[in-house]
Amino acid sequence: MKPSEVRNLSVAELHSEVDKRRKELLDLRIQASVGQTTNPRRIRTAKREIAQLLTIAAEKGTK
Repeated sequence: MKPSEVRNLSVAELHSEVDKRRKELLDLRIQASVGQTTNPRRIRTAKREIAQLLTIAAEKGTK
């Protein structure tokens, strides 16, 4: 998602997206530890997306 698209989301949707990305990150980390990861760069991308979502949530005044 682009930051401009994320800014249009409501607070509840932002928190939902953060939870979704955190679950995905956990799954990716488990796959990496077992050695079954198909795209190891996706871990970095997921962490970056979580940071962007949390930054925009902070801009809106929520945590």
